[in-house]
Amino acid sequence: MGKAANFEADRAVWRYCRSADAPADEAARFLDLAGFADDRLDEEDHDRVAALLAVDLAAAADVAAARELAMPSAVETLPAAVMAGIIARAEALVADGESAPARIFSLRAEPDRPVLQRFAQWGSLAAAIVVASWLGFAMGSDTSAVLTRPPAQTAQTADTNFLPELLDPTTSFLRELVEGRQT
Repeated sequence: MGKAANFEADRAVWRYCRSADAPADEAARFLDLAGFADDRLDEEDHDRVAALLAVDLAAAADVAAARELAMPSAVETLPAAVMAGIIARAEALVADGESAPARIFSLRAEPDRPVLQRFAQWGSLAAAIVVASWLGFAMGSDTSAVLTRPPAQTAQTADTNFLPELLDPTTSFLRELVEGRQT
């Protein structure tokens, strides 16, 4: 651009961008902690979350407790006070300690339909796809042929116009059968 590059200004912008912190995403933080507790992070993310846990002792204690509770024998070794708290919170979800009447929801499979009906359904879908593909190809080919003609040949008469063929494609097909093969 005619001017010498100002590398100092570029370095200053780069330093500023490195020092600017992105806002913390609380949901991503909890997902990282859960992944760390379950040992489901890759090596880079594991090292990053381990560095964060070294600074945040409360989160490190939560991760340690989650790992301890995830062990199969954890329920048996939980203190009675913790188990009583869990049971009390579960009982509070049910109003007045009474259970609601049970409702059974049956999940039935789709009723069996006759083979002919299933064949007709899938056959009609396949036919619709074939017709739509053919129509799109025919319209695209005709349009491409019209647009790529030299300007001297673009003057069309009513007989060579491609618009009636879009509405009634059988006319040109029958005309080609009568007149012979055209190139």
